[in-house]
Amino acid sequence: HVRLVESWGGLVQAGGSLRLTCEASGLTGAISCVAWFRQPPGKERSFLAGVNWSGGRAHLSDSVKDQFTISKSNPGNTVNLQMNSLKPENTAVYYCAAVGIHISSPLRLVPEIYDYWGQGTQVAVSS
Repeated sequence: HVRLVESWGGLVQAGGSLRLTCEASGLTGAISCVAWFRQPPGKERSFLAGVNWSGGRAHLSDSVKDQFTISKSNPGNTVNLQMNSLKPENTAVYYCAAVGIHISSPLRLVPEIYDYWGQGTQVAVSS
């Protein structure tokens, strides 16, 4: 079993930055890919970024590729999401997810593909 814990969400003013952390524990050797999703109030969960657990190759959604970066600690079991130039529309609960098989687009975008989820961390951006 894999446990994921997100940290470092919070309240930030528009234009500010946050760096979210996803810490994996347990059977981390079973992880193939880790991704970040977000779910704004009243909306569906959507893919933001993913990274291969072993090689660090990153994939970013077109909606955030100029604003966010994803990285994996090496060595270590942490995946970070650096978010810059935040806007009020970035307000959401941000989730970390992991899957045990190699996946590529478009499957990478589908929440149901992922085996493990964190509890989420709230990000609120004020105008």
